[in-house]
Amino acid sequence: MQSLDGPKKIGAENQRVGSRALFVATGAYAVLGIVALAAFGMLPAASETGAQLVTWFRERGDFVRWGVWAFTVAAPIFALMVALLRRLIPTPHRDVFLIGAVCYMTAIAVWTWTWAGLALHADQLEPATARAILDVAAFFGPVLTGSTTTMMAPVTLLALGRQPRIPRWLGVLGLIAFVEQAIETITIFGSTGFTQPGGAMNMQLGGGLTLAWILAFGFWGSVRGASSDETLTEQRK
Repeated sequence: MQSLDGPKKIGAENQRVGSRALFVATGAYAVLGIVALAAFGMLPAASETGAQLVTWFRERGDFVRWGVWAFTVAAPIFALMVALLRRLIPTPHRDVFLIGAVCYMTAIAVWTWTWAGLALHADQLEPATARAILDVAAFFGPVLTGSTTTMMAPVTLLALGRQPRIPRWLGVLGLIAFVEQAIETITIFGSTGFTQPGGAMNMQLGGGLTLAWILAFGFWGSVRGASSDETLTEQRK
């Protein structure tokens, strides 16, 4: 009879490599996220005039392009994180998580190329054009909540269920982020202040909670994979 030790060793090695890759990818995503947020800085408000936007882009155009670069480089890293994390989730939760993550990546791509386009020829930018295009980009935050809640919900449900397969602390964090993102949909109707589209509720509060949840899930997944690998090693002994 063929020994099962070979397939077990291969499976354990793949799991070990996957957990290490997930840890590195999560760390890299955190660094790139910080770079992107620092590069963009405080974004102009939806209530600012076209002339104010032109001034902002002329002063920060190069920084915007660095921020877009960071988001672009982060895309395949995030895709790797999602692929590795998806293995830790049962069906159909993993499929809902995947759909949310893909929509999340797509929305960020559209948002970043809009900002990069405005920054490309900032010296020739017309106030009315800047305001009109940025009005479209401002709804990135409000609409993104649909993707983030789709991504968070299945993981949070698994963590807060009767037989949790994911730590409850991650479920609590997910619940807080989910509720905030659900409330954040009101920014679709905002125009000024904290609840304006693309304002502090979207970019600072919501963006910060979402990033915290993604990183927490990623780092837990890497530790979970390493723990599973140790369990398999003990079982072989």
